[in-house]
Amino acid sequence: MRNTFHFFAVITILAILISGCQPAPAPTSPPPTSTPPPPPTHTIEIKPTETAIPHETADIVLTNGVIYTVDNARSVYSAMAVKGDTIVYVGDDQGASEWVGDQTRLIDLQGKLVLPGLIDAHNHANFAVSEVFEVPLWGIQTVDGYKQAISEFLAAHPGLQGLKGGGWINPLFPPEGPSKEILDELAPDIPVVLGSEDYHSVWVNSKALEMAGITKDTPNPAGGIIERDAEGNPNGTLRESAADLVSETIPAYTADQVMEGLKYFQDMAHSFGITTVHVPHLTIGTPDLEAFRQLENLNEMTIRFRGALGVEPTDDPSIVEQFVDAREQNKGGLFEISAAKIFMDGVVEGSTAYLEEPYVHKPDSRGELLWDPEKYNAICAALEKAGFQIHVHSIGDAATRITLDGFAFAHEQNGAGDRRHMVTHLQLVNPEDILRFAELNVVAVPQPYWFIVDSYYTQAVEYLGQERADQQYPMKSFFTNDVVVASASDYNVTVPPNPLAAIEAGVTRKWNEGITAIDTDTSKALNPSEAVTLEEMIASFTINGAYANFLENVTGSLEVGKKADFIILDKNIFEIPVEEIHTAAVLLTFFEGAEVYRSEAYLE
Repeated sequence: MRNTFHFFAVITILAILISGCQPAPAPTSPPPTSTPPPPPTHTIEIKPTETAIPHETADIVLTNGVIYTVDNARSVYSAMAVKGDTIVYVGDDQGASEWVGDQTRLIDLQGKLVLPGLIDAHNHANFAVSEVFEVPLWGIQTVDGYKQAISEFLAAHPGLQGLKGGGWINPLFPPEGPSKEILDELAPDIPVVLGSEDYHSVWVNSKALEMAGITKDTPNPAGGIIERDAEGNPNGTLRESAADLVSETIPAYTADQVMEGLKYFQDMAHSFGITTVHVPHLTIGTPDLEAFRQLENLNEMTIRFRGALGVEPTDDPSIVEQFVDAREQNKGGLFEISAAKIFMDGVVEGSTAYLEEPYVHKPDSRGELLWDPEKYNAICAALEKAGFQIHVHSIGDAATRITLDGFAFAHEQNGAGDRRHMVTHLQLVNPEDILRFAELNVVAVPQPYWFIVDSYYTQAVEYLGQERADQQYPMKSFFTNDVVVASASDYNVTVPPNPLAAIEAGVTRKWNEGITAIDTDTSKALNPSEAVTLEEMIASFTINGAYANFLENVTGSLEVGKKADFIILDKNIFEIPVEEIHTAAVLLTFFEGAEVYRSEAYLE
């Protein structure tokens, strides 16, 4: 995993809170639903009116536009009407005029494109607290740049008892990672814990190692690596579960601080048109979980969040009872617990992704499998029986095969059912296993932001060899084999999580020169045979994301009876070169009928 680019923008946010309107409760067990729509095979063509439900007058009427509905037929209309939080009409302008009353807000789109609100199927929104309270290292391309950023942050925040931050990239350092001596020069007296941009490693100073009691004699914990120098001493890089050893050296954030981060996240996400997010790996009893509850109780939640509770390799099936209780306490609103999250392996850049064949630079290693397969099978069966979706982090091809084996085992134990388990990241996948995704009705959750040739690709060539490096991140193969693909950012690994940039990368398999990224070769496409269509990319961020979260009857397309989650773009991305999709911007974002973002560039 990686962070592909980072910029800070000053945006004007107009937040209009929803009043007098309660969100429709979503059932714990989803109702029977239709299968996900197939990829479109037609061209964009605006259709005449669609039959609407009986009506009075609408609160909002949009006309003279391009309403790309992402319904089963991928219909396109010129007008839409909204009453309260619901879409009540899609069709032509003449039909829309019947919905206009004295109090109706009229929006003349002047030919602009309207899409459903975008859905991020794997996004750590709770980690936005780090953008508010930590030193940011994303986008910095040199070690000297890291040192400067840390020094400036320390100078601006005197009296810190500890320093947290994140965003450093593995390719700037040797395979054993960055050293503690660099941080010791900057902050010798307080603990420093800096997460890598993929959040699978931390870089710490000597004070943090001392406070955690990590010495030459400390063994690697299960599923983790303490990187060491030539004499065997900890060098300052801790990978995977070894990062937990320093987790208590700096106090955790409070629920109020996490909530402040969530507010920041909502404003940012709205500016990118995001209205629904799946948040993986929440933990019972933590400030993070409490922050989501508080935000909704204060009626300040303006994104539909679905959360997954983290399951650790040390847990056994008895943990499911606690998960059921947590689900009961978090349902019926905009924030719901619906899934369980499992890490099956690590990452390629840390040599911890679990592979079918050994690493080139470590021929005696295939990486780190974090779960015993039998124990994993048992936890899958227990979670599935209790009605939980299972959301698995899997990078390596061997890890993905074991992940699917666990789903198959659970199905055998529990019988038929509509589970829609998810596997995210999918950097290397055996082609035979892509067929199994369809057979098991498993949703693929890739991060198209990473479909580029950059410093991580260069490192992958060194670690995996040219052939495997060139086969990274399949996507078209999933669509071709009728697998539901729901795209995601893995924020805050990817900062900012702009879906329009990801849509472009999914179509072109490369990064445009207009987007800042570290050491990116904008002339070369990564695994170009896996490029998909613009229609498929939009579906992956809308109706497929809704399907992945059992929300396809609520959102994900612009159809009568669904929630009025939609965005207006300043450019019709169907009519501009695909290499310019990233230049399009969101003008307005609506969530359940309420305007939650307005660009300074929008003039109504």
